Amino acid sequence: MSETHAKPAQTLFDKIWNAHLIRHLDDGRDLVFVDRHVLQETTCAQAFRKLRASGRTVLYPDLTIATQDHIVSTKPGRTEDSNPTGRELMQLMRSNAMSSGIRHYGVDHPSQGIVHVIAPELGLALPGSLLACGDSHTSTVGGLGCLGIGVGTSEVEHVLATQTLALSKPKSMRIVYHGTLQAGLTAKDLILHTIGQIGVAGGRGYAVEYAGPVIEALGVEARLTLCNMSIELGARLGFIAPDEQVLTYLQGREFSPKGNAFTQACAYWRQLRSDTGAVFDKEVQIDCSLISHQVSWGTTPEDVVSVDGIVPDPATVEEPARRERLTQAITYMDLQAGQKLAGLPINVAFIGSCTNSRLSDLKLAAELVRGRHVASDVRALVVPGSMSVKREAEALGLDVIFRDAGFEWRDAGCSMCVSINEDVVPPGARCIATTNRNFENRQGPKSRTHIASPAVVAVAALNGCIPDSAMIQPEAERSR
Repeated sequence: MSETHAKPAQTLFDKIWNAHLIRHLDDGRDLVFVDRHVLQETTCAQAFRKLRASGRTVLYPDLTIATQDHIVSTKPGRTEDSNPTGRELMQLMRSNAMSSGIRHYGVDHPSQGIVHVIAPELGLALPGSLLACGDSHTSTVGGLGCLGIGVGTSEVEHVLATQTLALSKPKSMRIVYHGTLQAGLTAKDLILHTIGQIGVAGGRGYAVEYAGPVIEALGVEARLTLCNMSIELGARLGFIAPDEQVLTYLQGREFSPKGNAFTQACAYWRQLRSDTGAVFDKEVQIDCSLISHQVSWGTTPEDVVSVDGIVPDPATVEEPARRERLTQAITYMDLQAGQKLAGLPINVAFIGSCTNSRLSDLKLAAELVRGRHVASDVRALVVPGSMSVKREAEALGLDVIFRDAGFEWRDAGCSMCVSINEDVVPPGARCIATTNRNFENRQGPKSRTHIASPAVVAVAALNGCIPDSAMIQPEAERSR
């Protein structure tokens, strides 16, 4: 009589990774299949050049899409000529896509937008799939239960030619959020607090699964925000197990399965869970009752405190290298140890980027600025993450709210998140932004960036300074 053995409990990451595994390579890496490949203009030109030089072609053009986002102008009515310094790369992307049979979402396309915004909204990223893109924040799509892998130019070429990637398999980490999240707080506050607790190297070498009742209560777009900043945690990627919210979100999307195929896909997606008893290489617990509105003060995302907090004192840090880094950050940001963040004047307020430019982000900000006006000495911008988001926002009248309040209402693109287009923070100016990075010179030479949620940024724009927690109230609460 043969013995039966119970199948070992697996993490969700292991299940998805193994489903894409082609074989183990002799150098210790794994060769995995890539379901979808998304191109952006700054990392694909060289990949196509090398592809042609080697005499190869794109193997599966129908599994790849291309979008212009990083260097595009966001000025309404823009064209490929609007940003002269980016014209060549945009034209190369268009011609390479056309000659290879790849769908191209240029500035003239109604679905154009930031790669990590349009991949979910088009249904390109699906639960249990593996999606690659030549951009570090591809992890965003983990909000749908998809493994999003950010790759370099040589790997972009490899995916174009083979539809595969050779990768070192990350270890597994689970971060569990428990307790009660205070009203008005967002996924941005969750992930900033997490990075502040664990550090920018806390997730290095890991694939992170976010779990717990607080995560399950988040909307799909909030989950995308959370997974977006897995990279600032140092992780290779981050993801959340899909649920009925995700299935509802994906139904009817352009590239989602249709009809009976969607029904069958849902049956599979509902099984995508870490098994009870699955062992993770590292586990972290986050008490959400300790979280308040967050804002960064320094030059890494782990330099973060409550909006009611103060700049830390490097003198209290024992480790010399960390003490030196904190001192350098304080100097660059023109701050003082012990200084309060609330009340610190800002020059620029930016709502946008692949982290916080979706409809729910814009609705939250609009609720707070309705009937009010941006401070006279502040430049404030709202940049939707895609042209689809822009149309949806305009249908709700959000553009009117923002314009009446003194915000610039722009077309879709990465904009002020990365200073390779016309939206740049002037030298020495202080910007509060919904972006994901705040390192030196990120938004322009000698620019100073404070990262926060759309709510905090919106209120900062109105008051001309970083707000305290009492100032961040919706209209209904303010009128009481």
